[in-house]
Amino acid sequence: MGLTSYLRSKLISAELDEQIERVRKPIGTLGYDPWGYNNESMKVGFSLARQLYEKYFRVEATGVDKIPAKGPVLIIANHSGQLPIDGLLIGYALAARKKNPRIPRAMIERFFPTVPYLGNILNEFGAVLGDPTNCAKMLANGEAVIVFPEGIRGSGKLYHDRYQLKRFGNGFMHLAMKYNAPIVPVGVVGCEETIPAIANIKPLAKMLGIPYAPVALPMVFPAKVFLNFGDPLRFDNREIPEEQVTERVEHVKAAISQLIDTGLSARKRLF
Repeated sequence: MGLTSYLRSKLISAELDEQIERVRKPIGTLGYDPWGYNNESMKVGFSLARQLYEKYFRVEATGVDKIPAKGPVLIIANHSGQLPIDGLLIGYALAARKKNPRIPRAMIERFFPTVPYLGNILNEFGAVLGDPTNCAKMLANGEAVIVFPEGIRGSGKLYHDRYQLKRFGNGFMHLAMKYNAPIVPVGVVGCEETIPAIANIKPLAKMLGIPYAPVALPMVFPAKVFLNFGDPLRFDNREIPEEQVTERVEHVKAAISQLIDTGLSARKRLF
């Protein structure tokens, strides 16, 4: 029995199997879609994510029903925590919601697919290499796509910079406009404390060919996580100067900042 088959037999209940089948994605005869997503692997990932979501990080999600039930949508959030835990938790919140669950696609940094086995596993769970071409194809396919415009500037953030949003690129806004995709802002609170880093050893990162080499304890702390989903933001596709595109990006960034403040106000303790 293979590892996936063993995990499936141990982790996947009939209820879970039925739930994922209800929101399964179109796949080819070999069981995969063009980006590597696999329904059976997703069931294993969903079961593991549930344990992290409900028991380890004890996530409180507010407003997840604001994400449209169908059609292209960009889920834009702040990024933090050295590992893509925030994307995992956002994805689970959407896939597990009672009404109109969706399995989103998460745009991941180029570093992760280079890690042996990890890239394939992330693809099977629905993650896609985060470049504009892939994102455009996802939106054209009517997908819900999770994007972190801070990129590695956010995931590699040091602890003293926690909850300070880094620069957002304009790429996601151009795609939202082109594909008439609403943007749902998300404020993530708690992931900053899961793997707090006090320094980044840039020479070591360069030598190893990785985006950052954080100085942090080799463990993931069980910080309580809050996910606050905002109202969908819609932007028309008329031709405008890049300065006005940047203004729209700043509008989204401000909405996320406000949602972060809401989460920080609701938090009574770190753990």
